[in-house]
Amino acid sequence: MEQTSNAIRVGASDRDLNALLEGIREGERPFTRHFSQGEDFFLLLEREFEVPQFPIHHDVRDPKPPARYMEKLGSVVEQVVALAPQVLRELIYYFDPAEILRPCFYRLFRVDDCVYLFLARVDLTMRPATSTVIERGTNDLTPHYRSRRLFVENCVVPLTAVTREDGRITSFQVRQTISQTWIGEQGRGYFVQGIWMDADLTKFFSRLFLPQGKRTYPYYPYLCKYKTICHTVLSLAPEGRKTTIPWLHRVIQFLLPAMDRIQTVMRTATFSEDIGYFRELKARVPEQWYEPWKNIRVEAYFNEQETKEYRIED
Repeated sequence: MEQTSNAIRVGASDRDLNALLEGIREGERPFTRHFSQGEDFFLLLEREFEVPQFPIHHDVRDPKPPARYMEKLGSVVEQVVALAPQVLRELIYYFDPAEILRPCFYRLFRVDDCVYLFLARVDLTMRPATSTVIERGTNDLTPHYRSRRLFVENCVVPLTAVTREDGRITSFQVRQTISQTWIGEQGRGYFVQGIWMDADLTKFFSRLFLPQGKRTYPYYPYLCKYKTICHTVLSLAPEGRKTTIPWLHRVIQFLLPAMDRIQTVMRTATFSEDIGYFRELKARVPEQWYEPWKNIRVEAYFNEQETKEYRIED
């Protein structure tokens, strides 16, 4: 059953930064796609880029970024545009006051009467094992560092509406297709922890639409996020983003009639491909829907710090 929507709040935009994005011309630079040992997705670029010191503190009630912050962010985006222009081409920037080290870039798409949001966050948090410190951080400033690894989190999110005030987008209303992912608690006293089924639903959705026997860990194409079904994009260029939108659209149409029963089953079970209802749904998936995933390949390796990483190709 489809639920009422929740919202992704949109802070202020920036004219200069968006002008930089609009100026990205045709052309691509080579990079490879990877996951860290902690399952974070990143692009390994041709050469290093530098991230200056950013302020650690910001009033989350203030939707406008400080001018100095935008100057520094602009310097990072300029480098990304030079090293991986296709990743930011045709995207729009907005400021998230709660995530100042994870700047947001987006684009809207439409399929039939449905609206989809492609949302990408570039994570500027320093990873000590794979970064070179130029200037140490303080209690108020992040380190100044350089790295070849550009960490990017992205997903396509189904929407019910885009809210505007005075001509400016203020929020994206998420199409909530999952009622509740919290299923209980475990532990006692100070050690009580919540139990959520987001991870099991992610495995359920992804394994359902991957070819039988295809292993893609740590990449899961379909996610339980924002209390809905989202899609993580591997091909971040404009053409790749656009291609994947119809895939998510058909997956949502397929799963909506089954969502109540899926949630009921997963509230009392850990995901397994032997679950009866999973096997029943798997038998209904059209064979051609597996085609986008047939050539995907994930290879584990050890990087220069002897830390496990994964390279993904399609």
